[in-house]
Amino acid sequence: MPEIILLLTKHAKEKMVIKGISKEQIKDAIKYGAKIKQTDGYLASYTYIKVAYKKLDECIYKIKTVFVS
Repeated sequence: MPEIILLLTKHAKEKMVIKGISKEQIKDAIKYGAKIKQTDGYLASYTYIKVAYKKLDECIYKIKTVFVS
């Protein structure tokens, strides 16, 4: 699989800091997590992390928010 490129919104960056979520955890959620289609993108759930994102290109993902479930 090609390298995943993350484009993080300001909101997602803030949530990462507050919840202690790393970029690697986000990439794992996108690669291995269960995905649910949303209105404008997907919600990936992996271990205790959820990631709302939109796929912009083959390996470019816009991360809208992240949270702990």
